[in-house]
Amino acid sequence: MSGPSGWWRGKSTPAKVETYTRWSFHFFSVIEAVSIGLPVFGNVSAARSWALFLLVCGHSVFCAVTASRALDWVRGTRRRPRRTLIALAVGTCAVDVVGALLAGTPWHPTSDGEFLVASSLLVGVTAFGAGTIALGTRDRRRMTYAVLGAAAGAGALSVPLGFPGPAALVTAVLVLLTAGFLTFTAAFSVWLLDAVYELDAARETRARLAVAEERLRFGRDLHDVMGRNLAVIALKSELAVQLARRGRPEAVDQMTEVQRIAQESQREVREVVRGYRDADLANELAGAQGVLTAAGIDCAITGSAAELPAQVQSALGWVVREATTNVLRHGDARRCALTLRVAEDRVTLTVENDGVPEGGGPGPGPDGNSGERRGTGLVGLRERLGVVDGVLRADASGGMFRLAAEVPLPVSPDRDGPGGGTVDEPADVHRADGANSAQDRGRGRGMDSGTGKGGTGGGDPGTETGTSSAAFPHQVREARP
Repeated sequence: MSGPSGWWRGKSTPAKVETYTRWSFHFFSVIEAVSIGLPVFGNVSAARSWALFLLVCGHSVFCAVTASRALDWVRGTRRRPRRTLIALAVGTCAVDVVGALLAGTPWHPTSDGEFLVASSLLVGVTAFGAGTIALGTRDRRRMTYAVLGAAAGAGALSVPLGFPGPAALVTAVLVLLTAGFLTFTAAFSVWLLDAVYELDAARETRARLAVAEERLRFGRDLHDVMGRNLAVIALKSELAVQLARRGRPEAVDQMTEVQRIAQESQREVREVVRGYRDADLANELAGAQGVLTAAGIDCAITGSAAELPAQVQSALGWVVREATTNVLRHGDARRCALTLRVAEDRVTLTVENDGVPEGGGPGPGPDGNSGERRGTGLVGLRERLGVVDGVLRADASGGMFRLAAEVPLPVSPDRDGPGGGTVDEPADVHRADGANSAQDRGRGRGMDSGTGKGGTGGGDPGTETGTSSAAFPHQVREARP
């Protein structure tokens, strides 16, 4: 868009405020020329009137140039105009003296009009000069000293120019008030301009942080989704190799399941990209039991996820996934217990396994990751739990590693109060995958595993899997006939 309207609309909000501030100080120069320069006509002779008018106009133009350079310094586009500020201060004093002399005789003005012109010159020129000089400093103390110095200087200068004592005092007071107002205006304008630019920078920073946060979320989701599915694929591939070496026909079924999991992984990645993926706690518990059992780890699940808020289930579901990942990847666990407790206004999920090697070693560290690789899994879990004001604790002692996630329950008027204690519900949890798997795929034996939100899988109820993020070959147990 062309024209003045397009020029203005093409500017950003901070640029508009800066332009407005600049032209405001330029308008102050116009006010100085009009309010001080024009009244000289009719009060003094024509020759002196034009001389005084041009003198005031020159001073106002000098103030406009100085204000523009001072604002450039405020915005950091040029060095501080020290010489220009000093030249303006000296020029202001010179205009005061010359103007007062041109307005009337040195000690005895010939008329009241000439006295009025001389006093207005002394007050106005000094005040506008001091207000413009204030733009060149950010120190409030220096601004105060400049205003006080201008008032004292104008009062002292008016005495030798023939002003009576009371008139000199009034002149000093008027300069103090006018220069103080203009200085405050200059300081406030600079502060407002800086604030607008800082707010704009903060908004840009917030946008960049939002993008970075979304990237982190996307990275966590890919870590959780692809990691656990690749772990199941690794388990099943290893199992298929063992079965093939023994000449067992079940190897074909295992590779068919690997193909299904790979296709499921593609679907889950698409869901992660769209940001629609949530974890269902009951299905994640079922999937965790399946994958741990397939790896030869005795898994016991205690507690019910029924009627928990969806947000809480999603957060704890990711905890189950990452905990199962760590059990498979770190140490050499034989037993794992997942306990879900609802007491008062909080729900606690505890995952405990005996996979910590005696005497240390590369088992899980205090943060839940191995000493060899401090992964980002539990860091991501803490961030997820932080969204629902939850906390995550991990510790290893006595050959046991314990991961506990505690999430407050939101207050709901239709909630029946705390569950209190633990409720065993292995049948419901197992049925989430096992019944469907046995019905749909009809696999009677083998160590099948499933993935996805529901942790689907194959095999009988005791041999299903659903979650993890990676698996090492040495953690795959041999299939027993």
